[in-house]
Amino acid sequence: MIASPHMGVARAAWLLALPLVLLPWLNAARLRSPWPWLGTVPPDRLSASLDVALRGLGSLCILLFVGAAAGLFTGGDRIERISRGAHIVLVIDRSSSMNDTFAGRTPAGNEESKAAAARRLLEDFINRRFGDRVGMVAFSTAPMFVLPLTDHREAIRAAIDVIDRPGLAYTDVARGLAMALSLFESNDGLASHVVVLVSDGAAVIDRRVQEQLRAEFATHPVRLYWLFLRTQDGLGIFDLPPAGIADIPQEMPERHLNIYFQSLGVPYRAFEAADAAGLARAIEEIDRRESAPIRSSEAVPRHDLSAALLVAAALGLAILILAKLAEVQLGRTALR
Repeated sequence: MIASPHMGVARAAWLLALPLVLLPWLNAARLRSPWPWLGTVPPDRLSASLDVALRGLGSLCILLFVGAAAGLFTGGDRIERISRGAHIVLVIDRSSSMNDTFAGRTPAGNEESKAAAARRLLEDFINRRFGDRVGMVAFSTAPMFVLPLTDHREAIRAAIDVIDRPGLAYTDVARGLAMALSLFESNDGLASHVVVLVSDGAAVIDRRVQEQLRAEFATHPVRLYWLFLRTQDGLGIFDLPPAGIADIPQEMPERHLNIYFQSLGVPYRAFEAADAAGLARAIEEIDRRESAPIRSSEAVPRHDLSAALLVAAALGLAILILAKLAEVQLGRTALR
């Protein structure tokens, strides 16, 4: 992590008052002596040093007041981070079937739904990878923006923690993927861009939407992974159509979505998991594959110094007032 110190002012016009720091050196605030000439008095180095110190303190107080009025602050720049990992967008299926078990029924007892298994294993995946920036998109009837690309671990964990909430009926994977691609920035340096689709099914994608999505993938150099959560006794993405079922998207949408992904011209890998253990193995494989240098930056919030400057100026002013009161008392004593 590389950070450059930065200091600035919010109201620069107040800096025009900086020449006022010379005032204590142009005119002393001390009482004039009642004696016309002090040439025969031996030099008093302590008094001369005290005079310089009080004048300097006066200049410092003026400087502090001007800094407070100008709104002096630190921070406000950016921190550059260099780590290893990837920029990963999770695309999570929130259709109602994800709330069933891998056996295709409502969870009972200690049974785990597909969404719950995905949540548990993705949390473990994120906890192992501290260098990643992670974003999230969910989809069912429509895509749902959940989280932009970020390296804030608490925000990532909170987003993953809700993926097992009850979903809706339909699966619009195409618009979910389009939203996921829009999260990637164009100036990510060396970062590997990864889209991880977690779904237990697919839907027929309109031909025009296919071409639009293909164009989006052509402009985003991403690596695509599909974690297909296969329901027990259901057809898989690699299965050939059984007898009596036509090999068309309407009959075998998962198989044809896999074929479509293979035609996109981007690095693509599909994993088929029939249980939580299979899903864990697929996530571990992605973990091994995706580790490259990442250069990213983060804005550092400003830290306003005005209050601290005012306190310091007030303390300095109090010292000057005490010195002035002491001078008045000593002057009266000398004249008696």
